[in-house]
Amino acid sequence: MSLELLTVAMFVTLILSITLGHQLAFTLAGVATLFGLIDNGFNLPGLFDLYANNVWGLMNNYTLVAVPLFIFMAQLLDQSKVAEALFESLYVVLGSVKGGLGLAVVVVCTVFAATTGIIGASVVAMGLLAAPALMSKGYQKEMTSGIICASGTLGILIPPSIMMVVYAGLTGLKETSVGNLFAGAIFPGLLLSGLYFLYIVVRCNLNPELGPPITKQEASQYTRSQKWGMTLKSLLPPLGLILMVMGTILAGVATATEAAAMGALGAFLLALFNRAITWQVIRKSSIATLKTTAMVMMLFIGGTFFSTVFLSMGGGDVVADLFVGSGMNRWLAFAIMMLIIFILGMFIDWAAILLVTVPIFMPIAMQLDFDPLWFAIMMCVNLQTSFLTPPFGYALFYFKGVAPAGYTMMHVYKGIMPFVAIQIVGLVLLALFPAISTWLPAYFFGS
Repeated sequence: MSLELLTVAMFVTLILSITLGHQLAFTLAGVATLFGLIDNGFNLPGLFDLYANNVWGLMNNYTLVAVPLFIFMAQLLDQSKVAEALFESLYVVLGSVKGGLGLAVVVVCTVFAATTGIIGASVVAMGLLAAPALMSKGYQKEMTSGIICASGTLGILIPPSIMMVVYAGLTGLKETSVGNLFAGAIFPGLLLSGLYFLYIVVRCNLNPELGPPITKQEASQYTRSQKWGMTLKSLLPPLGLILMVMGTILAGVATATEAAAMGALGAFLLALFNRAITWQVIRKSSIATLKTTAMVMMLFIGGTFFSTVFLSMGGGDVVADLFVGSGMNRWLAFAIMMLIIFILGMFIDWAAILLVTVPIFMPIAMQLDFDPLWFAIMMCVNLQTSFLTPPFGYALFYFKGVAPAGYTMMHVYKGIMPFVAIQIVGLVLLALFPAISTWLPAYFFGS
């Protein structure tokens, strides 16, 4: 079998296996083993030696220690009721504006994203907290679901982001270290948040029925000083936690792993201050962290098997020749890579996409003379759409699971379409103005 045919067959087998519903980590490992044996003449000991060498390098990666720490931080923050306190204060402050409650959701999710990095926590928390409030004030179902799902996905992009930690662990490049990726993702995350904000303001002013303001009676219950006091009281604790994590990384005081440990400690103290810590909470958070970390590491192992076999049999060279050796314009090659990631995001989990595409696309991007940090940010922003795009966008199912009665999946699908378009606009802006994602890392860590 020719190398080109073997490469195509490997990808087709992977996609078919995933669509049949098999567990992703074991699918990656199984497909890799099958094609590795075909490629090396069914030399099983030799294939296992190859696996052992590569997995040993993976398990020695100090950066990945940040994964369970960030997950544990997110679990504790979910118990500390930070999001509820902030939404309740912004409900009063922004509620009198057309679309104001939607704007409050965007602000809360942006702050929450900068403290957790876990999509499920943000979407579920806002679905339980904000969806009934928005619906009771007459917000359109589609607008409500779109705001919550799209804003909730900011957690995968705005640091501290598990996706950035995974990406850094896959490349091992100085340019795409966790610190550089965290710094590079701040402005793109805020850009998307700002675009959501602008869209809600424009749409709700053009058609106030989509997001009507709260009544004047509700708005006048508090004085201006009381509103400021409520907002500051609910905003300062998460901002302090953000400063503890991101401030220490950007200042060069701590590595990402050390900052993750500080963040976990800060989340524990915040939950303790809010009297939300019990042995049951600690036990529940620890077990959830263990399960999620085990899932991520199994995906890592399966992805390492897949990329090791794919690259060792020469599949990377086949793809590189397609993009580089064909004389294709580098921007066309870039657009094709982004399109592949976008389409894969409709069907496959972001972790699997990273594990499969990063070892293949990153060398190609560097051969095409793209900045590896900028390319990494573009991939991560693109992957954020994978949580929203039907049929398998995780955020859509998270929201539907906690949505008020009367919601159908069609309401959710219709609601997220404008926000997917906004994410694509954000991706185009980042392509046109690379400094949005490269200026801050250059400022803090040098070019």
